[in-house]
Amino acid sequence: MTDIVNDISSTIGKRIRSERALRDWSLAELADRSDVSKAMLSTIERGKTSPTAALLVRIAAAFGMTLSTLIARAELQGGGLLRENDQPLWRDPATGYVRRHLSPVSDMPLELIRVQLPAGAKVSFPAASYAFIRQQIWLISGRLEFTEGDIVHSLEPGDCLALGAPSDCTFHAPGPAAADYLVALARG
Repeated sequence: MTDIVNDISSTIGKRIRSERALRDWSLAELADRSDVSKAMLSTIERGKTSPTAALLVRIAAAFGMTLSTLIARAELQGGGLLRENDQPLWRDPATGYVRRHLSPVSDMPLELIRVQLPAGAKVSFPAASYAFIRQQIWLISGRLEFTEGDIVHSLEPGDCLALGAPSDCTFHAPGPAAADYLVALARG
């Protein structure tokens, strides 16, 4: 799995460079728009580091897309069936959270993402990362505390949460086990 995760980090870096080139943006312009340093962006684009979820969200938002869209554009080649072995995995080096993109590339406005958040880990995203999507979270196993603005939702296995208007949010797996959950994203 480590080789797959490393390959995806390299592919994400190439995709970020491609997205920047499509817009005719300099590294400095992307740095200004994303609030990520030029040095870090350069390192990511060259595949020399695996960026955190927080950094990728800021970069994706600068491009006007979601994290899921950025990763999907980096990895998925299209087709109606995406076999488990071909589903891109990405691991956040800061938290150990593992994200599996389940959906094949299509023009459907729905994406399915499976996430495993280690016990005790937290990952936060700014409201901007939800500006283009609606989402629901279905907890498969473990426990999940999802903070949406000032509201904390405590989810148990089988619970499903539909998110409200975009706000800063935090996913936290309080333990004792990892939280395993499905995120359904709808664009538009």
